[in-house]
Amino acid sequence: MTERRVAFITGASRGIGAVTAIALARAGYDLALTARTLREGEQHEHGSWESQATALPGSLEATAAAARAHGADTLLLRSDILDMESVLAAADRALEHFGRADLLFNNACYQGPGNMQRILDVTLEQANNVYRGNVMTPLALVQKLLPGMLARGTGSVINMVSGSALADPPAPADQGGWGFVYPSSKAALIRMVPSLRVEHADSGVRFFSVEPGFVLTEVMKANGFGDDIPTLYPATAPEAIADIVVWLAESAEALAWHDKGVIRAPQLHRKLFGNDNPGT
Repeated sequence: MTERRVAFITGASRGIGAVTAIALARAGYDLALTARTLREGEQHEHGSWESQATALPGSLEATAAAARAHGADTLLLRSDILDMESVLAAADRALEHFGRADLLFNNACYQGPGNMQRILDVTLEQANNVYRGNVMTPLALVQKLLPGMLARGTGSVINMVSGSALADPPAPADQGGWGFVYPSSKAALIRMVPSLRVEHADSGVRFFSVEPGFVLTEVMKANGFGDDIPTLYPATAPEAIADIVVWLAESAEALAWHDKGVIRAPQLHRKLFGNDNPGT
């Protein structure tokens, strides 16, 4: 019997992280699932403009239940990307349980005030939180989990980035555009993959940055984004992002994309599968 591969996924309680976890389970992966929300109904900070902590749909338990239907062994690890100790403890627990990690999917991003403030309004504490969650935590997980992949000569590191890091805002954040701190943190994360590629050339490990396009998440809805937003920014289904993550980690053809700075998931999904909204 072939040994199942293991994926370590941050932000796996809902949205892209949850859908990707289920797709990876279907592809033969066991899962170390991390997020703040272990059980349905828990309340955590997710306000983009001001503090807001209400319960959102989704949980690690719900994701795991769906993944187990595809035969996955699932390890649920409550962790907060602002709490480095909890993140590293989750990685240690995953290595203890599975003995390895074949895919690190740095999907989680900071949720809280600071993401959408104008430059004169954002506080340094908020900016520090954004950078800690979006840059320092992914870096810490790479440092923890990549050495095992290098030793085995196989594996994947896939970072979720943002199109806002690659384009000028069309308007201020509170008028349909975006601010400075969040996209600049994702721009910093984008620079990780080229460094990993040159530092570990011919290692057998794959490194990718994935830009998901516009995905209308539960967090965005809770922050006031309505159903009219996709008319301004064409929406991409989370299932399309999941398809691309699985393809990048598994397909031999994906190696031809290993020199790309950023993988634009909607465009690649249309190229490969002819549809960027498989869940609709």
